[in-house]
Amino acid sequence: MADERSILLFSYGTLQQENVQLSSFGRLLGGHEDAMPGFSQTMLEITDPEVIRTSGKRFHPVVAPSDNPADSVPGKVFSISAEELAAADRYEVADYKRISVRLASGKEAFVYVKA
Repeated sequence: MADERSILLFSYGTLQQENVQLSSFGRLLGGHEDAMPGFSQTMLEITDPEVIRTSGKRFHPVVAPSDNPADSVPGKVFSISAEELAAADRYEVADYKRISVRLASGKEAFVYVKA
């Protein structure tokens, strides 16, 4: 079924915001806490006016692999559909790329990291 919400998406930033979820997915996402080990977080200045308008923020968090194995980025895991994953791809600017990672829980999920 095309609307099946079986894709896991990990968010450590603005995709956790209710206004971003409603704008991007047309619904609020139910998620649970998890973490992404082996990554560290910094901030990135966003220049896309639509993304700034949607999120209400000019600076968004971004993650990249860390040399310190103790580093970990907290966030939430959401179950979404293929259509919602495509909407998340449209929301994220070119400074991000989508990869698959193993979370602290052992689950595999998509996440947007520094391109």
